This record gives sequence, C-alpha cells and structure tokens, in this order.
Amino acid sequence: MSDTIRSEHDKGVALLTVDAPDTRNALTLDLSAQLAEAVARAEADTAVHAVVVTGAPPAFCAGADLTALGTANEEGLRAIYDGFLAVARCRLPTIAAVGGAAVGAGLNLALAADVRLAGPRAKFVARFLELGLHPGGGMTWMVQKAVSSQQAAAMTLFGEVLDADAAVRAGLALRIVDGDHDALLTAALDLAAPAVAAPRDVVLATKQSLRNSRGLTEHADAVDAEITPQLASLASPAFAERLAAMKTRISGR
Repeated sequence: MSDTIRSEHDKGVALLTVDAPDTRNALTLDLSAQLAEAVARAEADTAVHAVVVTGAPPAFCAGADLTALGTANEEGLRAIYDGFLAVARCRLPTIAAVGGAAVGAGLNLALAADVRLAGPRAKFVARFLELGLHPGGGMTWMVQKAVSSQQAAAMTLFGEVLDADAAVRAGLALRIVDGDHDALLTAALDLAAPAVAAPRDVVLATKQSLRNSRGLTEHADAVDAEITPQLASLASPAFAERLAAMKTRISGR
C-alpha cells in the first residue's frame, strides 16, 4: 500500500491521517503536498468546522524523510514544510491526536495544531541537533509559544524528550487519553464537538481573534479587536435562533 494522507470528512470534522507505516509516517515531499491539499479541502468544505491530524499507529510522525532532507535546497526544505505549515495556517480549529513519537518535522506537525492530545505512548522529540541539523520550519518559535523558554531550550538545545506525562506538565499537550488509538481519536472528536455545533463563521472569526490578540499587550486593544466580529455575530440569524431557544428553555423551567 502506497504512503498517503487519508482524509475523511464526517460529522463536521476532517480527520487527516499520515499513513506511511514503513517509515513511521515520515513526511516525504509527496506526503507534505498531500497534507497541504487535504487541509485546503477541509477549509473549502463548508460542512467542516474542525480538523484533527494524526498518524497511523504506532507512530505519530517520525520527521522528514531523510532522503529528501539529504538532498534538499531551500526550495526543497520549504516544500517539506508545506504540510505542517498548512496546519499552522489553517483557519479552522485544529487538534493533533498524538499516539506515538512526534520527531523533528513530526514535532513541528504536532506544534502546528491549536491543541494536542497525547496517547499513553506519545513522545515529543526535537532531535535536530542530534542529526547535526539546525531546526527549521519555525520550530524554535512554535515550541516557545507552547512551553516555557527554559523547557523549549531543554528540548531544542539539550535534546530532552517529553513523554505524555511530561508533555502535559509542560503545557505542550492538553491531556493524556488512556487506551488505544481509537480512544484517542474519539477524545479528539469529542473535543471538536462544540466547534462543530457552533456556527462556522463564528468559529472562524474566533480563531482569527485568538491569532490577532496573541501579540497584543493591552486589554483595551483586545476589546477593540473583538468588537467588530462580536457585533457581526450578534446580528446573525444563528444567534437570534439560539437566543430564542435558550429563552424558551429558561422560561420552561
């Protein structure tokens, strides 16, 4: 069976699976291109409100294909980045369901998601310096956004590996999901459910506001940034319908 990105759209979620069992889901140029295309299809599908990214068990993603890395110029490196950067840039909420090792570019793929859920066997491994390779794809920025600068240094400069428990303690993963890969995916879908239930345009606007407010230093600036999309949602039919339904439930108590 050829390596592929399996893409399933169901019940408001796009489940994207890196499926390359012989290489522990290492990202080739072709797989990175497929992943970018799958993210684009999810964004274009108005029935999809969230994206879950995972790897075929037992690994999450073993990094970039070493053959591709060994011959890469700048254009080649950027092509390798395309897959996980598509996840990072995705306008939809994203969840990484990490059931095994996320190494190098695989760590980047996990970091690219908004939220990471870890299976019991999850591991988060930088490994760039071990290969004599400088980190790439924005890894040094993404990891410092996810964890403290000290923890980021320990992972990046000193090769510290975080298992599932350590990842949760460091804030790199939201929580551990006990059980097999199916249990991990079920937990990811359950986490995505409120975004699926909400109006898609409000979900998109809310994620954009999270991005916009990340660099703000003043509370008042965040209030100003949120006011326009909040007013738009107040004027929407979806809000009117939900408000009316809530009032009916309250009055019926």
